[in-house]
Amino acid sequence: MAKASTPKTAKKAKKPYRLVKKKSGKYAVVQAGKIVNGAAKVAILAAEGLIKTMKPKAKEAPAAAAE
Repeated sequence: MAKASTPKTAKKAKKPYRLVKKKSGKYAVVQAGKIVNGAAKVAILAAEGLIKTMKPKAKEAPAAAAE
């Protein structure tokens, strides 16, 4: 008896980085064997939905000088 053939599915594209959760609960981003830091790390973690980025508060305009 022959096995029923299953339809082939497309494979997901692999991500060029790997996320590692540390003991502290924070995430490390490893890309090509090196740890990613700074703005690139923030962008990756925000895209994955693991962190929320905060927008800086708008500075208030200085009040007009009283005479």
